[in-house]
Amino acid sequence: MKIAIHHNPNSFSERWIEYCKKERIDYKLVNAFNNNIIEQLKDCDAFMWHHHHADFKDVTAAKKILFALEHAGIKVFPDFKTGWHFDDKVAQKYLLEAIGAPLVPSYVFYDKKEAIDWAKQTSYPKVFKLKGGAGATNVKLVKTEREAIQLINIAFGKGFAQFDRINNLKERFNKFRSGKGSFLSVLKGIARLFITTKFARQQCPEKGYIYFQEFIPNNNFDTRVVVVGGVKAAAEKRFVRENDFRASGSDKFSYEDISNEVIKISFEVANKLKLQSVAFDFVLDVNNKPLIIEISYGFGTKGIEGVPGYWDSQLKWHEGKFNPQEWMVDEVIKLLEG
Repeated sequence: MKIAIHHNPNSFSERWIEYCKKERIDYKLVNAFNNNIIEQLKDCDAFMWHHHHADFKDVTAAKKILFALEHAGIKVFPDFKTGWHFDDKVAQKYLLEAIGAPLVPSYVFYDKKEAIDWAKQTSYPKVFKLKGGAGATNVKLVKTEREAIQLINIAFGKGFAQFDRINNLKERFNKFRSGKGSFLSVLKGIARLFITTKFARQQCPEKGYIYFQEFIPNNNFDTRVVVVGGVKAAAEKRFVRENDFRASGSDKFSYEDISNEVIKISFEVANKLKLQSVAFDFVLDVNNKPLIIEISYGFGTKGIEGVPGYWDSQLKWHEGKFNPQEWMVDEVIKLLEG
């Protein structure tokens, strides 16, 4: 058997390649953006691509190629069930609601009047999100009806740029102030006020819909659970940023006192949806019930690298370091072996 890998530097593919070399797994590097990508895969049994939400070429091509290959009988990672809803919080809302998963109450509107009518009668605060974006980008706490209606007017008017220049500068300044960023980074943020990113120039504004979630108070951390193959899970707590409500991107982690309930729910949902790989983000409601914020097949490795062990699907703890990207290769091999 041979596994084809599209290699992106600083992505999962680096560890996939290392693992294949270490275990003497036959693999081949391919370029998915070449016109003859299908021909390149003729001698391969599987194809792995860690495509990224903020790479325009990945966004344009990855799902089309992966799902076309899957139709042709080639094993792929991520497959359709794992990847179709990637970086689309609205799609995740429908998916999780459809199976009765414990999702944070979420609201999507495609009609301006309906959205405004809702905004006038709902309670606040609410959390506004664009369907795409990671690391807490494109996420805002909406404290008043007036703020909500302002966002609705933008959503059904000019739309939202893919890159929030003001928020980017704030993020850079806050990191500088906390000692986690440089003054040069702040200067780059100022430059971005005038020159947006290449990705934002290529992508159209987000418009024609608006998405909110309930704000779940009194959470000073969220819990991220990564499940691979439906049989192994690792988890971390991510503490919220200073003077903020968001945990993603804080780079503050803990691995103690992880709730068994979030692990149990993660296995149940991952297996019900037949996901090859998934990262769940949970918060706790006022009754300490875990609620899913969103899901993603890919995830940042910075926090998970520090996890001291993992759970199996029977909720048994296994002490020791591990590499979840290696689990992904094992999952593809398992599919090939039937």
